[in-house]
Amino acid sequence: MEREQPVATWRIVLAAILDFLTAFFVLGFLIASVSGGMTEGGFQLNGLPALVLFVGIFLYFWAGKKYFGGTLWKRILKAQ
Repeated sequence: MEREQPVATWRIVLAAILDFLTAFFVLGFLIASVSGGMTEGGFQLNGLPALVLFVGIFLYFWAGKKYFGGTLWKRILKAQ
């Protein structure tokens, strides 16, 4: 019987940081393009669009863990 090796802490931390940045920028640009929050340098969200972004980031992490066996970067870095 083969024992699973523990995952290195740096992989878990790096995956969490990359997942947050990916979700923030992808969802941020999508929400900003729909809500009119695009600026020359990127996007700016205030009020309800910002709240929608935070809920979207939460749902990204929740759905990744519950339904997909890990978030995008956890799966790429094998930090599950």
